[in-house]
Amino acid sequence: MSILKTQYEKDLYPEIADTIDEAGDFQRDLIEIAAERHARGEIDRRGFLTALAGIGALGMAGVPGGARAASGELVVVNWGGPAVEAYQTAFGEPFTAASGTKVVIDGTGPLLSKIRAMVESGAVTWDVCDTGAASTLVLEKAGVIQAIDYSVVDKSKVVLDYAYDYGIANYLFSYVLAYNEKALGKAPSSWADFWDTSGFGGMRTLRKQPNGMIEAAMFAAGKTTDEIYPIDLDLAMGKIKELRDSVIVWGSGSQSQELFRTGEVAMGNIWHTRANLLNRDMNGDVTWTWNEGIVTAGMWNIPNGNPAGTEAAMAFVASSQDPQQQVKLFELMGNGPANPAASEFVPEDRRWANPGQPENWAMQIKQDARWYQADSGKGDLTNDALARELYLDVMSG
Repeated sequence: MSILKTQYEKDLYPEIADTIDEAGDFQRDLIEIAAERHARGEIDRRGFLTALAGIGALGMAGVPGGARAASGELVVVNWGGPAVEAYQTAFGEPFTAASGTKVVIDGTGPLLSKIRAMVESGAVTWDVCDTGAASTLVLEKAGVIQAIDYSVVDKSKVVLDYAYDYGIANYLFSYVLAYNEKALGKAPSSWADFWDTSGFGGMRTLRKQPNGMIEAAMFAAGKTTDEIYPIDLDLAMGKIKELRDSVIVWGSGSQSQELFRTGEVAMGNIWHTRANLLNRDMNGDVTWTWNEGIVTAGMWNIPNGNPAGTEAAMAFVASSQDPQQQVKLFELMGNGPANPAASEFVPEDRRWANPGQPENWAMQIKQDARWYQADSGKGDLTNDALARELYLDVMSG
C-alpha cells in the first residue's frame, strides 16, 4: 500500500522511522480491501468513505475519526474502514452492555507519532490503541504507554509470548506460502519447495520489506523452527539473492493478489487474509499451507494519561479477551483470535483459515518482534533497520 506507507513513514519521528511494523501495514491493508469491495459494489459509498477517513484522506462529519471522549465514554483507535464497525460489534457493544460505558471507535489510525505527541503534549484523546508487536516495543521505549495490569487482564487468555509488559495481543495474522496448484502441477509444502526453481517453475512473489521474508529464507536454508532466531542476515540475504531473478515484489496486499490473478506468479509469501480472498475469488485454485508460516499479532496499548482512566481501559482490554468476541472479529475481518480458547467457537467450516487454530498454530513459528527491535551491533541500527538496508540492496540487484 505505497500511498499509505509513504504517509506513515513521513509522519513518524525520525528516530523511529525505521520501525514500521507489519501489524500497522496489515491493519491498513484491511482498509484497501474495503476500497476493493466498494469498487466491486460489495459495500456502499459510506463504507468506502469510512475507509478513506481511516487513513486521513477525508475529514468528513458523520464518519468515525478523530473522536474525543465525552464523560462516560471510552475511545478505542484502530485503522478505520471495515474495522470501525467490526470492532464496535465484536468488542464495543459487549463492553458497553456489561459496564455501561459507551465505546467510541476512532478510525483515524494510531500512528506512533500521534500517540507520542498526545502524551508529550498532555492532550490525550485515546484510551486504547490497536497497534502491533514491534510498535509496542517502540512505544514502551519512548515511555508513552502504560504497563498492562495483569491483575485485571488475564495472561492465560493469549497465545504464548504475546502478553508483553506494555501490550497484549488482540488478534493474529500470518505470512504464508500461497500457491496455484493448477499452474504448478503440484503443491509445494515448504519454503524449500518455494526456493526450488527447477522442481517448481514460474515466478514467485515476495514482499518489498524483509519482515516475514527473511524467516522464510532461513527455513529454505535448512534451519529448523528452533534455529530461525536469531536470524543470520548473511545467510538469509544469500538465499534471497539465489531467488531474486524469479521474484516479483509486492508492496501492498492488493498487489500480492493481482500477481496471482493475472498469472504472473504461481507462488508467493503473502498475508493469510489475502490468500483467503484469492481462494474465494479464484474458486479454490489458489490456496496456502500453514507449514512454516510466520505468525504475529496486533496489540492493545494504553497511552499514559488516557482520559477514561487506567481502570476503564484495562477493563476494556480484559473484556476483549472473551473468546466469542474474538471469534466475531474473525468472522467479520479474518483476524485470527488471540485467545486459544476461541478455537472451539470458530465454525468448523472456517477453522482451516484461522492462524490460531491449534493444528494450524503448531505448524508455524512466532515472529520475534524483540529480535527485530534489538541492537544489530552495526552502528546505531536495530536488526529491523539493518535487515531493511540489506534486503533493499539485494532486491535492487
